[in-house]
Amino acid sequence: MGAPKFDVIITTDRSMMSNYHHKEFLGFGTTGPVFVELPLGLSEVFHSFLFAPKVKTDRWGRPLEAPYGMRKIEAKLLDAGINAAVIDPSHVHKHIPRAKVLMLSHHDYFGLNPPSSTWGVILNREPMNAMFFRRFMERIAPLVKRAKAENGLRVIAGGPAAWQWLYFPELIERWGVDTIFDGEGERHIVSLVKMALEGEPLPKYLYVGADEAPSLSEISTIKYPSINGLVEIGRGCPRRCAFCPVTLRPLRWYPLSKIEEEIKVNVQAGVVDGILHAEDVPLYGSSGIVLDPEKVIALHKLAKRYYRRVGWSHTALATVYHGEKKMGRLFTKLAEILLDEDQEWWGAQVGLETGSVRLIKRFMPGKVAPYRIEQWREIVVEAAAIMHEIRLIPALTIIVGLPEERPEDVIETIELVEQLRPYRSLIVPLFYVPMSHVTSGKTGWLDRLNLYPEHLDLLKLVARHSIHWARDIVNRFYLRGMRYALVRFLINYFINYVERKLNEIEDVVESYKERLKQFRESARREILLFSDIKCR
Repeated sequence: MGAPKFDVIITTDRSMMSNYHHKEFLGFGTTGPVFVELPLGLSEVFHSFLFAPKVKTDRWGRPLEAPYGMRKIEAKLLDAGINAAVIDPSHVHKHIPRAKVLMLSHHDYFGLNPPSSTWGVILNREPMNAMFFRRFMERIAPLVKRAKAENGLRVIAGGPAAWQWLYFPELIERWGVDTIFDGEGERHIVSLVKMALEGEPLPKYLYVGADEAPSLSEISTIKYPSINGLVEIGRGCPRRCAFCPVTLRPLRWYPLSKIEEEIKVNVQAGVVDGILHAEDVPLYGSSGIVLDPEKVIALHKLAKRYYRRVGWSHTALATVYHGEKKMGRLFTKLAEILLDEDQEWWGAQVGLETGSVRLIKRFMPGKVAPYRIEQWREIVVEAAAIMHEIRLIPALTIIVGLPEERPEDVIETIELVEQLRPYRSLIVPLFYVPMSHVTSGKTGWLDRLNLYPEHLDLLKLVARHSIHWARDIVNRFYLRGMRYALVRFLINYFINYVERKLNEIEDVVESYKERLKQFRESARREILLFSDIKCR
């Protein structure tokens, strides 16, 4: 019996279509290049197995788990009566010849987002996610071209990184992309797909702004399991950081009944662990930055009733501090709900961004709310101590090269990171990416950053911090037990390899620091000379 015919197929490359050994954080490994040097051409095999293993599929290539955003679009189309399915990249070639619409999605199509751009620049190699997507598109390009000619296939690219296509017009043409869909999809995706199915002309680019964001009633419930049991509990963020596109979206929280429906979809399919997703999970049910303990506790009791282990996608340092210090030790209460014989810890991505009070005030004052901006450094350290105590393990992000950043700002960040040494955490440096000014070529990327010698000291410091705590996290919490023995061994090998390489390039980094100092000093003298001539 042949594969069923789907009018719409939704897909992506292997860096996205993976459950990362059911350890979500391992997926961040796909944002880095293949750089571990192994004999017999095994370097890529090593990276691929470790960070992007294949997921199980049914006999027609439908993955048993798929990225949550793709599941949302699939559900919206199915609710509209459209014959759509998410298809694994290893099986998509079977369906393209008979499909009417091919939909693509990705978090980082071309490796321009942080942290991909950070590692790509530092190691001077193409990130895995960009490499996998490029190879995937080149593999299916002949099939797409033939299906367009014979069956009128239309190609729509969307997802969080849709904006990146605008900087690669040659690839839009080369790979036959008809429409770029940028923004939340639920309100307009059905009408766009119906236009494609009926052979009507499509817009080259469709942007969905905040005023067109879908209401809760327009957002469909997923029909099939999401990767690692991730379920969305709300959209939007009230903190209004200047560099963040998510905060442009209105704040909306799903009712518990809707969240429970999606959790059940995952659990009934055998996905026993899950992740609660929002830009700041403990703000669930709030109308702003003031927590609602009753609703947050109810949410976690619900999640724990179904999932064996529960994690968070994101939270904020001020939220942790405020919840524990001013809201009746809320985070300790959440730990008491979550942690048991099956769960010893939980994790979240947390934005630290900078230790500079001046830059916090300039670009992200909402990060400190409801406290004074001058309390930022105190809040960071106290929140780190709280998370360490309750075994909430954060992946802290720091932005390198913020606009208007000065050496003294970087020194403040270095001093703050040094204060975090006693607290279990990973610290991830991200080069500042001005998304409206990205160019497709990375030549000169570092020159366009506001980079100082102090930044290199910061990068070395966070690398040492993360290596120190990575061993503790991996062996004590993250990959315990015989089930993960091989992955644990390989991760430890990876950590040791990175540490060894850091030691090897220590002299090179110091040499580059010296050249950077000389460059900055030379530039400063030229500015002073020019000013003196101008004054005369």
